[in-house]
Amino acid sequence: MVEAAVLSGLFEVLGFLDDGVFQSGQTFGYSVLGNVDSVASFRGGADCVIVAIGNNSLRESITAEVELAQIEIASVVHPRAFVSPTADVGDVSAIMAGAILGPEAKLGKSVIVNAGAVVDHHAQIHDFGHVGVNACMAGGSVLGYAAFMQAGAALGYGVVVGAKGNLAPGEAVNRS
Repeated sequence: MVEAAVLSGLFEVLGFLDDGVFQSGQTFGYSVLGNVDSVASFRGGADCVIVAIGNNSLRESITAEVELAQIEIASVVHPRAFVSPTADVGDVSAIMAGAILGPEAKLGKSVIVNAGAVVDHHAQIHDFGHVGVNACMAGGSVLGYAAFMQAGAALGYGVVVGAKGNLAPGEAVNRS
């Protein structure tokens, strides 16, 4: 995610808020400025934050904390991703390198489309969904609220995965 932010040319990375590596002081070459609970102290010191943690429920709770602190949350699109001009990318989403969003694909709020993933024409990802590395959603498929497609998972045409569904790595789901 930090690479996408830097390469987009839209952001100057000041550092990270991270509960997991706070002790070590650095991640991806940037300082860890504190834990997530300290986000409100950065109001006025940062123009925006990006919330792109892979765990859907944790991303949802952190997004709520940042919104409560009244700090803007930005979307980030890696410059090596392809987003169709007719795709609808929801607020505060993260689109990584090599990802493809096809015509009229629709993403909800705080969605992650990871490296090399494909979201084909008319596919939908509901709020807080996550399409893992090299996962593929065929045309008209739907990934429900806070659902997760792990690396290499695939949805066939028109397949619907319900809220909080979880596809295993490499799992393929077709319509019966």
